[in-house]
Amino acid sequence: MKKILFFVISSIIILNFSLSETQLNKKQSSVEKRINKILSKMTLEEKVGQLVQFSLSGSGKEYKEKKEKYLTLIRKGLIGSFINVKGVKERNSIQKVAVAESRLGIPLIFGIDVIHGYRTIFPIPLAQAASWDLELVKKSARIAAIEATAGGIDWTFAPMIDITRDPRWGRIAEGYGEDPFLASRMSFAAVKGFQDEDISSPTSLVACLKHYVAYGAAIGGRDYNSVDISEKTLREIYLPPYEAGIKAGALTVMSAFNSINGIPASANSFTLRKILKNEFSFKGFVVSDWESIKETINHGFSKNEKDAALKGLIAGVDMDMVSGVYLKYLPKLVREGKIDEKILNDSVKRVLRVKILKGLFENPYKNEKRADEILTNEKRNFERKVAQRSIILLKNKNNVLPLKKFPEKIAVIGPLAKDKKTPLGCWSLYGRSEDVISAFEGIKNKVKNRAKIFYSKGSEIRGFIKGGIEEAVKISKNADIVLLFLGDNISGEDASLAHLKLPEPQLKLIREISKNTRSPIITIIIDGRPRPINSIIKYSDAVLLAWYLGIESGNAIADVLFGDYNPSAKLPVTIPRAIGQIPIYYNHENTGRPLIKNKPGNFSRYRDESNEPLFPFGFGLSYTKFSYSNLKISPEKAHSNGKIKVSVKVKNTGNYDGEEIVELYIRDLVSSIIRPVKELKGFRKIKLKAGESRVISFILDEKLLGFHYKGNNITVEPGKFKVWVGPNSQEGLEGEFTILE
Repeated sequence: MKKILFFVISSIIILNFSLSETQLNKKQSSVEKRINKILSKMTLEEKVGQLVQFSLSGSGKEYKEKKEKYLTLIRKGLIGSFINVKGVKERNSIQKVAVAESRLGIPLIFGIDVIHGYRTIFPIPLAQAASWDLELVKKSARIAAIEATAGGIDWTFAPMIDITRDPRWGRIAEGYGEDPFLASRMSFAAVKGFQDEDISSPTSLVACLKHYVAYGAAIGGRDYNSVDISEKTLREIYLPPYEAGIKAGALTVMSAFNSINGIPASANSFTLRKILKNEFSFKGFVVSDWESIKETINHGFSKNEKDAALKGLIAGVDMDMVSGVYLKYLPKLVREGKIDEKILNDSVKRVLRVKILKGLFENPYKNEKRADEILTNEKRNFERKVAQRSIILLKNKNNVLPLKKFPEKIAVIGPLAKDKKTPLGCWSLYGRSEDVISAFEGIKNKVKNRAKIFYSKGSEIRGFIKGGIEEAVKISKNADIVLLFLGDNISGEDASLAHLKLPEPQLKLIREISKNTRSPIITIIIDGRPRPINSIIKYSDAVLLAWYLGIESGNAIADVLFGDYNPSAKLPVTIPRAIGQIPIYYNHENTGRPLIKNKPGNFSRYRDESNEPLFPFGFGLSYTKFSYSNLKISPEKAHSNGKIKVSVKVKNTGNYDGEEIVELYIRDLVSSIIRPVKELKGFRKIKLKAGESRVISFILDEKLLGFHYKGNNITVEPGKFKVWVGPNSQEGLEGEFTILE
């Protein structure tokens, strides 16, 4: 009877799977027929119009004149998209012209940068990556999508999934760090959050993977700069997050500003056509970054705007953002025979496909009565949860944290203590400083009347205040605890820095306080990038890296300080000791002369500084302690198409309940292409009560063990592998297994 029942259930499952696959094929076929039908009715100019995007922002007379000019083009079918249109009513009024007054009535698609929240501003992506919590990342994107669509937006230029190993680059704040494995999983989660299960839903937001590709490898960490890397590095480090995002269903990709090995990314047929559209089977459309097609002239790659338009489209950029070169030159180029109309048609089909899948033809307008879905108490509470889980505890001398008992006198000092703008971070276009709970407010909310709080700004972020440091020292002398809020407010696009130490006024502030008080100093760093913080570590009893945490920043910081949340975040990037170490990252390759401690000789090293980072990738402390034991690898020998199970026992040996991120790394010891000294291949976030233990298992398969040998092919070579499981990239239990011939 059981066997018969099993057979019936199995048959139903198979039948349902077959039906859904059939339905999926029918849907795809229906969409393609619809695309072809629309395309057959389009003039050459109308086809080009679908590939044109303009920005509409501002106010007053200039805005009205610009809008009237664009409305004329819309009526002729010569614009396919807008960026920066603000307000659902304005969006709908413009859409009505496209739908009701143009010949074919093709709707526009409206986009804007919703990077880490719309009105409910979440921690910057780098901070979210520090949570190593995929569900939090997914839900943050989901909330951003709900709010953004309520504001009239169809399409976000996010997630930004550029890998970067250089904190001089300001846009490190917008991405998920230095590791392709972690960033790939973050990429997948964010796309799923933005687009949800049904992209045609009114609350789903079309995602855009950016900036394609290797933008984060800019030479010198200088924004928009050239990139010169091998195809091996491109495929192993910079491309995986894009492939993951496409597998998650991302419908659009943005081409980057930078050049790659001498070819601009926005005119690069190798990366756009060969890899993205062919190897990755990407069916959505590629939009340029702001005027990046036109900027190929500045690169010295295109001789004029017409040439730029030609090279951009042929390379695979389907939509031109803002520059207007497609609108101006593509019809001429097709008529002159310089562009095959089939290439143009392919781009038009891609844009129409996204508009159809988004449901814009059936529902071109947005509901103007969804304002109550923005910045609700429920969303604020969730933002606070994300912010808590993004704070990294870097130092905790003598377990000074958490502040279990309220000190009688608390000194709150620093230029970022009352700052309500900086916690919003870069790319928080719809965020408002009045929504932000500052650190000072968060501490007041927590303490209430149970302690006296004394405040001094001490210094500006980059400047001295007359008598400011003296005042700060004075109140710190009389305090039981000093909470010092330091950091920076420069991050994001066009925010590269050559000097990464915190500004001298802040360094002097902490030196003078340390020199003149016996009270514990707890420093909270509010920042958008990792930087050498040697002196901060030296002069502080405890250090929290709080990033830009969004609107509930102050409450989340207070929750961690006073023990209402036990910090669990870990570094998604390496923190250097010195600027001269940059780029520094954990998954580097070995040299023929690797540094060996306590052994004389010539080694790959600095004569004036350690090779080691200040804090390694994956590092983060907790108020409790975790021990690792009983590492097991099964089997210890396997064929390349087999699976290796790695398990370890993790125990909470401290006095607090806590969360631990268990990290797994491997190394292929001998291979035909040199492999990194360590590669992250798995992680699990677990919660353990004090004294509780759990066995955590990972499965290593062919894809995780292999590497790119030629092109996009993955190969696993026989030989020995090392494996580590532990709390960060430098610590952990070590084992070994062998892949057989």
